[in-house]
Amino acid sequence: MYKLKTLSSAKKRFKITKNKLFKYKKSNMRHILTKKKSKYKRNMINKFYILSNTKIKSIKNSLPYYKKK
Repeated sequence: MYKLKTLSSAKKRFKITKNKLFKYKKSNMRHILTKKKSKYKRNMINKFYILSNTKIKSIKNSLPYYKKK
């Protein structure tokens, strides 16, 4: 059987937690931050979010070699 390709965009955006959930960071925090409110920036900058159950199947398909411990 041939090797499966991993989508590099998914590889860069998602990490796997200890409980085998996918965590990610939200967008819009790279540039043009002067327009955004301080409270919004403060709350978004270091926060990770857990992927919803509806999207997990598609992410698992794009990451065929994710750790299945």
